[in-house]
Amino acid sequence: MSFQKELFYSEFVQRENEFLRAPYNPEIEFYSTIKAGDVEKVKELCRDALVDKPGLGRLSEDPLQNMKFHFVVTTALVARYCIQGGMDLSAAYSLSDFYIQKADQCKKTSEISALHPVMCVDYAKRMRSLRKNAVCSLQVSKCIDYIYDHLHTRITVEELAEYVDLNPSYLSRLFKKEVGTSISEYIRRHKLETAKNMLVYSEYRPAEIAATLAFPSQSYFTEIFRKYTGLTPKEYRKQYFQITLSEENKETSSNFT
Repeated sequence: MSFQKELFYSEFVQRENEFLRAPYNPEIEFYSTIKAGDVEKVKELCRDALVDKPGLGRLSEDPLQNMKFHFVVTTALVARYCIQGGMDLSAAYSLSDFYIQKADQCKKTSEISALHPVMCVDYAKRMRSLRKNAVCSLQVSKCIDYIYDHLHTRITVEELAEYVDLNPSYLSRLFKKEVGTSISEYIRRHKLETAKNMLVYSEYRPAEIAATLAFPSQSYFTEIFRKYTGLTPKEYRKQYFQITLSEENKETSSNFT
């Protein structure tokens, strides 16, 4: 692995409260993270001020207008990704209109840069709430948040039960009743969804992904992955990598036509 990938991987597996930081294409990672409702990771990705973001293109000679244009493009793409993730179309565009109007009222580039993370986190929080619409109890809702924030670790029913102060057996029954699946199945499915994204958008090998997402072994990861997708991790990467890049390129081109 290159030094950069080693650094990303080392930070990922060693921090106690880290979030998924695979070396995705930065733009795809950013919008996909909002779409996934990963609030903590969105905050991390928004830590750098928009005004200081490296590689920011020049859309206007006027610095303030340039920032406004970039904010509009970003907000429009965030709305589109969230619609793809299940957000109601009218809600996504109404929120987009609200933040674009807010940006239009800004008088300084620093104000737009400060508005940027607020907009992104707002969308991410709304996306996170979508997956909990059918959840009634506070305990199950907290478990779902905990699972999403700790997909890189081995999560047990006992651990979750202690986190929400419930008996493990009771929590298992409650979770199954409200979510419609067991805790272990819920965790497994969302780890596999994350693995699919890593295969498409990163250069990590299947063995590294298996370790990153705390699967017991690469062979077990491959077995489970094939059971859910019908493909091995390598086959999945080969089949979807070029397709996804092609779709992203088409989508980017369409924004400028």
